Order: sequence, then C-alpha cells, then structure tokens
Amino acid sequence: MRENQLIGYGLVVGLQGTGDKLLTIFSAQTLANILERMGVQVNSRGFQVKNMAAVMVTANLPPFAQPGTRIDLTAAALGDATNLQGGILIATPLRGLDGQIYAVAQGSVITGGFVAKGAGASTSLNHPTAGRVPSGAIVERAAPTVALGQTIRLQLRQADFTTAARIAAVINERFGAGQATPESSGAVRVETPPGYATRGVDFMAAIEGLTVLADRTARIVVNERTGTIVMGKEVKISPVAIMHGALSIEIQTIFDVSQPAPLSQGVTTVVPNTTVAVKEEKAKSLVLKGGATVEELVRALQSIGATARDVIAILQNLKAASALEADLEVI
Repeated sequence: MRENQLIGYGLVVGLQGTGDKLLTIFSAQTLANILERMGVQVNSRGFQVKNMAAVMVTANLPPFAQPGTRIDLTAAALGDATNLQGGILIATPLRGLDGQIYAVAQGSVITGGFVAKGAGASTSLNHPTAGRVPSGAIVERAAPTVALGQTIRLQLRQADFTTAARIAAVINERFGAGQATPESSGAVRVETPPGYATRGVDFMAAIEGLTVLADRTARIVVNERTGTIVMGKEVKISPVAIMHGALSIEIQTIFDVSQPAPLSQGVTTVVPNTTVAVKEEKAKSLVLKGGATVEELVRALQSIGATARDVIAILQNLKAASALEADLEVI
C-alpha cells in the first residue's frame, strides 16, 4: 500500500495584477484555449492578462482512494508571476505517470505569505509564488492497489532483521505457527489463516492490532555547520580516556616608519616588525568508566568549558577509536 504521485498543468485566476507578463506566452495560449472551448474566439497574441498565472499542480493519491474522495494539492507558478495570493485555481486534471486522469483540482490557493510594495521599497513573507489548496482535488478514478490474497507481504518502513523476526514471531503466536515467515530484513510473508479466507480486511485489522517492539539503532546526528548535536540519552561509550587541549599560534605584523635625521641623505622607509606568539593550553583529561553514556560525556565536557565544536570533534574521534556504540551521522 503506497501513495501515487499526480501532476497537472493549470491556471490560477483572480490575481491582483501579480500574474504572468508578456514574456510568459504559454499562459495566454492556455487562456485562449479555455475561452475557445467556452465559445469565445480570441487571439492569444493580442491580449495581456496580468490577473492570471500558469501553475504546475502536484498531489499525492492515497492508497485505496475511491471516486469522490478529496485530497490536498500544491500549486506553484511556472512563469514570471510574483504572487498567487487570492487566486483561484480553475478545473485542472491531475494525471498519474501512466497518463491516466485520476483527479480534478479546483479551489482557492492559500500561499501562507504576502508581498507588500511601496514607493521604492517592498517586503515579502515566505514564498508567495507557491501555495496549497486544502481538499482541492476530487478523485475521479480509483487508485491502483494490490488485492488482498492468500499471501500477504508486509514491508517494513525501516529494514531491520530483528524487527522482521519479531513481527513474524508475534503473528505466529497470535494465529498459529508457520503463518508468518521473514523473507529478509525488509519484508515478512504472511499466509491468511483458513478462518480469514474470505475476510482479508478483518485479517489485516487483526494484524494491525498486534504490538511489536521495533529494534532501534543508536544514532548520533551532527551538523557541523551549525554546531548542532542530536543524540539519544542511553547511547553507551566503552571505557576510554580523553585528552583535549588547544594550540593557538598568532602572527602579527606591525609596520613602523623609519624617519631619517634632518639634513641627512636618508629617505623615509617602512620597516615591518613581525612577532610570533605561541600559546598552548594544558590538555584537559577525562576518564570514562564502562557503561558511561553520551549524556554523561557531554556534561563532563561542559564542566571543563568545551564548546559544541569540541564535542563534535571528540565524538568523531571516539567513533574512529571504536569506543562509541552508535552510528555517527554528519550532515
């Protein structure tokens, strides 16, 4: 069971002079085609309408969506329109990747931002060239789905061998041995019991009611650009000793002026005066016993005045030393 992506091309009308300009010719051609289908003959080269904008419409079709179901959609400007605020999306067919029309979209576009202009000044909030239409599309064709048969394959959202084995064990305990078999870390095959042969929906509802403890991998996420560290409280650290110090080298160059004596034949020159200063702080030492957590490490580092950058460097070195019992992800 999964969503299917839909896409369509349409027009947003009712803008306050913030629509497409003359450089965007396809929006005028689209409007001319729409008016022609309504019995109005116009020449797309002979007019300019600033109150409309060509947009690309996207939406996600949920699994098992039936005709008449309403779904949300997003509209984004294609041309040089500057603001979609207050616009109305006119009827736009939404197609799947197979070319079939699965929904029709129409409704008021909500941008969540604004643009204000004055004499020589302007201000904007968020992105006024893209907006959403809540419940703006009506499903016209049922979504392609897999029928519930004798064999059901459960796909794990996050592949894990331990979680797959636990799912199979819980199902077998509830419906009998041999009903569920883990195929891999990402899928579990389940055979429908005889009592649910004609009640596939009831069987799926019964499976959804089972409780499984998912296996979680300890992970620390580090953002070096912002100095942000996100970690679990119970991430363990093997016994290790940490020494952290700082070496600071400062080079300064001061230009002095050498002035010759009066009535002498000398000339005024600039003489550079360079000084080099080296400062090395005493290394601070931490000793962590077995069973220590990352939370305890961070508190200990904060107590000796370590910054977020220092903590990130120490975590990377701990991972390299195989002392960190977690996955370190740097973004």
